[in-house]
Amino acid sequence: MHIAEKRVTRHNGRAGKNGVYNPKHNDRSFDLAHADHIDPAAAQHNVLWDCYGGYTYLEKRNTEDLAVRFEEVERHFYAERYTDYCLGQHERNRKTGHPERDRSTEDLRLNKKTCPEESIIQIGNMEDQIPDDAFFKIAVEFFDDFNQRFGEHVHILDWSLHIDEATPHIHERHVFDCENQYGEIAPQQEKALEALEIPLPFPDQPAGKHNNRKMKFDSICRWLLIDVARRHGVEIADEPIYGGREYLEKQDFIREKLKAQIGEHNEKLKSKQTELDELTIKIENAEQFADEVAEVAYEKAVAAVSEKVREETRNEDFVLIESYRNSVLKNPKNTEPVKKIAKNLFTGLLQKFTGATKQIAEKLATAFADPAQKATLKQPIRASVLDKLNRNKQKIADENPRRQNPNYRKEL
Repeated sequence: MHIAEKRVTRHNGRAGKNGVYNPKHNDRSFDLAHADHIDPAAAQHNVLWDCYGGYTYLEKRNTEDLAVRFEEVERHFYAERYTDYCLGQHERNRKTGHPERDRSTEDLRLNKKTCPEESIIQIGNMEDQIPDDAFFKIAVEFFDDFNQRFGEHVHILDWSLHIDEATPHIHERHVFDCENQYGEIAPQQEKALEALEIPLPFPDQPAGKHNNRKMKFDSICRWLLIDVARRHGVEIADEPIYGGREYLEKQDFIREKLKAQIGEHNEKLKSKQTELDELTIKIENAEQFADEVAEVAYEKAVAAVSEKVREETRNEDFVLIESYRNSVLKNPKNTEPVKKIAKNLFTGLLQKFTGATKQIAEKLATAFADPAQKATLKQPIRASVLDKLNRNKQKIADENPRRQNPNYRKEL
């Protein structure tokens, strides 16, 4: 079977404006007559799966049996898997005198940090779909690959294939967990991904909001799905896109927000590029640039030293000057050029102006303004800047051939 090129959408979330996502939407355990976007006749052919009961079709399910409802499945899974963790937590809280911190397995299930994460999977769109049976086969194979790779620490609780809305799609819910420091299994996403040896997207940078293992995990999952779809003859476009609310209302896909963020990001990039171009022009004239930097550094050093001197000489006492000299040299906020300038100046002043602290501010101003003295003190700064510029220019020259390689962007 060969199908025209499609796009894959995989969007994840735990909570929306009404709180954590409720799986009742997924297993259709609500009155469909009040849902205009759902075709009740087609809903009978939705495919449901859960980690206890396996596969079933909506039409064959006993709707009075709560054991097959996704909400009960998830409640049972949390109670079965995380009770020991909650009991251990209760005991630790009792010992520390904080019983108000106790949480039940149900609290974990309904907390947006520890509740199941929901993924929405879609191939194609309203106008360009794949057959329902093909989508089902792709989903089954993808979830098998998912379990083989991540199943030790990422557990699929339930999923449903909806063919009763405008665009066929899948709701899949899973939970991340791993052993904590007390030997208890606890729901914790980042630790679970670390246990799976999922790397950071940028390993040489600190972990954070824009550099975490979940980003890498989602990327791996998307490519797993694309590979499975291609094995089934579906041509998939590489670039990810997001669906709209008109297709998957509940998931609040963020396409418009993403577009705005991308536009804002591009504007910032343009601004940064302009600054970089201006800086590059200056760097080309390294001597002039070094003079400018040395001048600015010197003025700031003078301002910093002068301000401190004015503060520390109010008591007109030689001991205060000695004390301030030491404070400037030991202050980690002061740069080495500032410390060097301060050391030279204060050493001379302490030798020449014992008992004459009233005139220190004026003497300092005269010393700083002296062209010869200024040139002498600026020289080390200028030499340091030139050395740094030359080393960076050489680094850029060495880097350029690699940047021109077509594989460079893939490395990023």
